[in-house]
Amino acid sequence: MASNNLVQVQTYNDSNLGLLLNRYVFMNIGNYKFENFETIEKNLGSTVLMDLPPRFTSTGSLVISVQAANQRQAALSVIGQASVAYEFSAQEFIFNVRDYMQKYGRSAMSELGNKIEIDIAGVCETAPYRFFGDGVTPLTNFQQLALAVAFFEDYGAAVDNKKCVLDNISPNRIVNSGLNQFTPMRNDRMAFTWEIGEFSETQWYKSNLLPIHTAGTEGNKDSTLTVVSTTLDSNGAVIGITFSGTYAANDPNSVLQYDNFVFNDGVSGVSNIRFLTFIGHAPSQSPVQFQAVASAASNGSNQVTVSITPPLQAPGGATQNITTPIVAGMQCSVLPTHRCAIMMSGDPLFIAMPRLPDEDPYTTARSTDPETGVSLRTYYGSLFGQNQRAMVHDCIWGKLLIPEYCMKMVIPYNG
Repeated sequence: MASNNLVQVQTYNDSNLGLLLNRYVFMNIGNYKFENFETIEKNLGSTVLMDLPPRFTSTGSLVISVQAANQRQAALSVIGQASVAYEFSAQEFIFNVRDYMQKYGRSAMSELGNKIEIDIAGVCETAPYRFFGDGVTPLTNFQQLALAVAFFEDYGAAVDNKKCVLDNISPNRIVNSGLNQFTPMRNDRMAFTWEIGEFSETQWYKSNLLPIHTAGTEGNKDSTLTVVSTTLDSNGAVIGITFSGTYAANDPNSVLQYDNFVFNDGVSGVSNIRFLTFIGHAPSQSPVQFQAVASAASNGSNQVTVSITPPLQAPGGATQNITTPIVAGMQCSVLPTHRCAIMMSGDPLFIAMPRLPDEDPYTTARSTDPETGVSLRTYYGSLFGQNQRAMVHDCIWGKLLIPEYCMKMVIPYNG
């Protein structure tokens, strides 16, 4: 049994102190819109499929060219799990905490909520393959925000519910710089709230629980990597790139999973490369960026082979997404360690928190918030013949952020 540190109820006064809460942004802005998924009983591993818009390519002729109709889908699986449990003896419950249980429950639920929020916020690191920022330059002004929105839309973006979650510190610098501009109505609003609010048709939020991506050696040493060769899938799209020029030979941490890469401009002998718009396949102004699917070690010849997402395919077919083929001699840079913020539109962050079944033979209570879809279970019981009484709060959840509907906002990290 746990060793509790309790006092007699009569010996203390209620302080009415609030909890040191964190910002549960992602739990509030997530998309819970799966019919009945939150109100029916499920368990770990349950999965729901959702459709993604199909992709086609067009021709400049009335002479048709039939193409395959591929149905795209994504899977949201319930793999998150968390619980908070505490116990008392019968004497402790009667004389110490029976009238204090509401505060125990409140603190336990806040800890549970924090665990869930951190896990959901992890999609800022794992989902986006596009990004804004270099990992060195901080966000300090509205021009940077407007430029980020412009690049986000340049690739193609859903027009509704555009949101951006920044870290807890950057908005203060941005607002401070904005107050120096002659925009009286906006400045009055910001000065009273000290928050960005709505700007450039985007709603801005902040979080103190954003994940930190630890980059590999190439990112932290500002390496310039040169393309040696590529690996193609069955459709001719690049899914792996072998680079030369690593910082060290035989380095197991050369590239780490979720490292972010960008093709450099102005490399002698090769063309600059740009993304095509996601729909319409028109050349955009956005540099081609990608993410490492897995960690990769350099070999004895200072080369490293990186598996990438998304697959990069030059013109030809519905999945084409870059202006020119990737060839030897092209060069890439890698982001250093950074904090991961996020911009997204179209409500692409899906969250599911289905109801857990009763924990027989213990007394079980379950509730689902109709506004957010958050579903929690509480059960209470005692061990037969032993002086132990325990309370448990728990839940399960799944989360999914659709990669093409989001872009990472890179916040420098100096920890």
